Amino acid sequence: HCIGVDPYYLTHKAEQVGYNPQVILAGRRINDNMAQYMVKKFVQRMIQNNIDVANSTVGLLGITFKENCPDIRNSKAIDIVTELQSWNINVVVVDPWADSNEVNEVYGLTLDELSEELKVDSLIVAVGHDQFRELSPVKLRQFCTGDLPVLADVKSLFNKQDVVDQGFSVFRL
Repeated sequence: HCIGVDPYYLTHKAEQVGYNPQVILAGRRINDNMAQYMVKKFVQRMIQNNIDVANSTVGLLGITFKENCPDIRNSKAIDIVTELQSWNINVVVVDPWADSNEVNEVYGLTLDELSEELKVDSLIVAVGHDQFRELSPVKLRQFCTGDLPVLADVKSLFNKQDVVDQGFSVFRL
């Protein structure tokens, strides 16, 4: 989790010695606003696909800081949840690595299971856990209702043409 906070230490030290670390600060600004940018593009795609945004449910696959790790500290995925909720979107969070009690205590969210019962209007795959990488495009599509769900493949885990062939409108960063 150091990558997220190290630039702040470096910036502070640089300023102490009289240097203005513009590149580091610009990178920080981009990272800090990425969830807002991504969700805006995702919602635009939902609207293009005639999905009723305010009454929709989006599945977020992954809430931890990085893949195959239970650490939720400094996770940018929570920013995605907050941005989606600002659009009145119901967010269903699935993460087999995260501790459900900790996620509930820290973020007030309930984790769902990745199961046949999961039904959402669109999906965001935010963290590259092995369990998500192993999902086939057919399985991903079974979680989604509607004619043209949006799949935000943040980590580019899936072959784009394979998921398009399953009826997804694919969005990547």
